[in-house]
Amino acid sequence: MKISDWIVLWVCFCVFTAVVFAHEQHAPEATAEPEKTLAAEPTVRGTHDARTWFTDTPLQDQNGETLRFYSDALENRVVLLNVIFTSCTDACPLITRKLKEVRDMLGEQAEGITFISLTSDPLRDTPAVLKAFTLKQGVDDPHWLFLTGDKAKIDLVLRRIGQIVPSPEQHSTQLIVGDVANKRWSKIRPDAPAAAIAQRLQLLTMPVVGR
Repeated sequence: MKISDWIVLWVCFCVFTAVVFAHEQHAPEATAEPEKTLAAEPTVRGTHDARTWFTDTPLQDQNGETLRFYSDALENRVVLLNVIFTSCTDACPLITRKLKEVRDMLGEQAEGITFISLTSDPLRDTPAVLKAFTLKQGVDDPHWLFLTGDKAKIDLVLRRIGQIVPSPEQHSTQLIVGDVANKRWSKIRPDAPAAAIAQRLQLLTMPVVGR
């Protein structure tokens, strides 16, 4: 094969790779990942430091209620965090329905686990728009918060959980699960089986040995 042919093949490969990475953010990913601490989180020593890190930024839920992000949504809870935007027509509604299936599998245990869906499009996703989305998807649940707010405030919160993006469509579809009190965090790919996601959450509700 001529050198010029190798050069053409190499250029084609680079272009293909760039396209794949450009679409990775909003594409469904495969299987669950091993448990690990959030890479962006520094060493945290108790509630005060955790509140400082995650911030107590005031946001609004789907009912128009103002909630402080750490104190009202995270503190002492087992949580599942994800990012959506309501005008999304593919990944977001699919993942929302998957998470509804997870809550159904958890049964009564679901009442002790808070799901938090943060919008990546706060300029359009007002509380009323989020409320309509929850009703359409059948997920209007007191233990499932859909949060929005001023763009600067949403951006701050997304940045602290490693989910800040330049545009709504580029948000990550990964799920973040955590036992906030014991600082146990991990990420799960959204196309993991609903049963596997439910099991990971159930494990986080179990007491930590030695504490």
